[in-house]
Amino acid sequence: MATSLNFFPQTSEPKTTHLPDWYLPETRIYSSTYSSISLPTDPFLDIVSFIFSHQHDGVTALIDCSSGYSISYSKLLPLVQSMASGLHHLGVSQGDVVLLLLPNSVNFPIIFFSVLYLGAVVTTMNPLSNMMEVKKQIVDCGVRFAFTLLENVDKLQKLGVHAIGVPENMDLDSEKTGFLSFRKLIGGQFGKAPRPVIRQQDTAAIMYSSGTTGVSKGVVLTHGNFIAMTELFVRFEASQYEYSSSKNVYLAVLPMFHIYGLSLFVVGLLSLGSSIVIMRRFDASELVKVIDDYGVTHFPVVPPILTTLTMRAKRVCENSLQSLKQVSCGAAPLSGKTIEDFVQALPHVDFIQGYGMTESTAVGTRGFNNEKHHNYSSIGLLAPNMQAKVVDWNSGSSLPPGFHGELWLRGPAIMQRYINNVEATNTTIDKDGWLRTGDIIAPADLEAVLISHPEILDAAVTSAADEVCGEIPVAFVVRRHGSTLTKGAVIDFVANQVAPYKKVRRVVFTESIPKSAAGKNLRKELKCFISSRL
Repeated sequence: MATSLNFFPQTSEPKTTHLPDWYLPETRIYSSTYSSISLPTDPFLDIVSFIFSHQHDGVTALIDCSSGYSISYSKLLPLVQSMASGLHHLGVSQGDVVLLLLPNSVNFPIIFFSVLYLGAVVTTMNPLSNMMEVKKQIVDCGVRFAFTLLENVDKLQKLGVHAIGVPENMDLDSEKTGFLSFRKLIGGQFGKAPRPVIRQQDTAAIMYSSGTTGVSKGVVLTHGNFIAMTELFVRFEASQYEYSSSKNVYLAVLPMFHIYGLSLFVVGLLSLGSSIVIMRRFDASELVKVIDDYGVTHFPVVPPILTTLTMRAKRVCENSLQSLKQVSCGAAPLSGKTIEDFVQALPHVDFIQGYGMTESTAVGTRGFNNEKHHNYSSIGLLAPNMQAKVVDWNSGSSLPPGFHGELWLRGPAIMQRYINNVEATNTTIDKDGWLRTGDIIAPADLEAVLISHPEILDAAVTSAADEVCGEIPVAFVVRRHGSTLTKGAVIDFVANQVAPYKKVRRVVFTESIPKSAAGKNLRKELKCFISSRL
């Protein structure tokens, strides 16, 4: 869920009379301004036990917005244990990899936790993936079992995977014969499944990410990573507000197969007692009705959904969307105009942004506003227990505040490794545990300027080596249909709105901007293009 921080390149080191306390010049490391949080030290703690160990007064856990079907907190753990027993009876054991090829549903968290309860491993995929992509991941992970939509069951069986069809609507679909296996798993009388010894360092999930290269890789996340994510991201953020988390109602539109949605709706929020209203597929026409009908208070989004919400908010009556307390956005940069439009349309709603990656288990930075101070364009401060460096792409040297470079992160939520890819792991995580994010600290403001041009549909900015300046900004631009915009006009448009050192020096017209599944611009892929073509 990446956006960009607001550091910019300069031609010489800025004159700084006082360095902030959160930056140590001797090491050039940026630390969180928040106090460190004590994480569980028991090496034999697993994420399922951790989530359900927290006491709260939450009543309803999961709600399907289209049918109204819900699962209470009192039934959640028993359902997880029942399905775990069914999976154990089926032959799922510790270390087995289980594929979740599913859209959002009330069943997703139950399946996820039941697999991990047995010490097995979850890997997720976009349900719209084609069978060639699915086969590749099955082979890469060594998948033995899968949960999927009914139409995919036979296809997966032919690939040698034991596949179980999952009903989308528990009220209507559960009686169909195709879901008999699922009903037996979740409601069978198999006795209590034995619990293996599970360590924090054991693998919990393999989440596929384009990482910093655009090539899909399996990110190995441990039980300890998910415990850290829950504490440093979800529970810490909740602790910053006075209202009770168990009274919060979240709208789950973000895909649960992606780390952004998984970290919130499948894992972390269930430790707080919050209610999660689940949209199986995003439907813009139903958005306002769902928020109003279920009294949604919190809505995590990505930029396209934020734009849709803003447009809908401008058309509704005064009584609509009044339950909303907060909208949070991640995955890609937002233009100042987009933020301004949202704040004007819904002035009573708190708006924050955040930054994270699959490789950091969604932990990175998070915004926070109060009555005295707010900054809607910022992605906030480093999460507790996290450290950062800004590193010059060419020299590898760490940079002080005010400079532009690649963001590196270190902390307890950083992935263990990429599966079956030692070279990519060593390239991405150095010997001291620093994660090279591939995100260049700076271009979000330039991208916002570019996207504000009426003839530009999309844009991304990266950097290129230059003999005189060292590095210069390069803009990749997608023009609107019929546009006659020239490269020179783009350069001039930006130059009229930014400081001289921020100016775009080169422009590349393209049909599309490479993006991750979460909508994040893959800037390193653009940088590779520059290296090979320009």
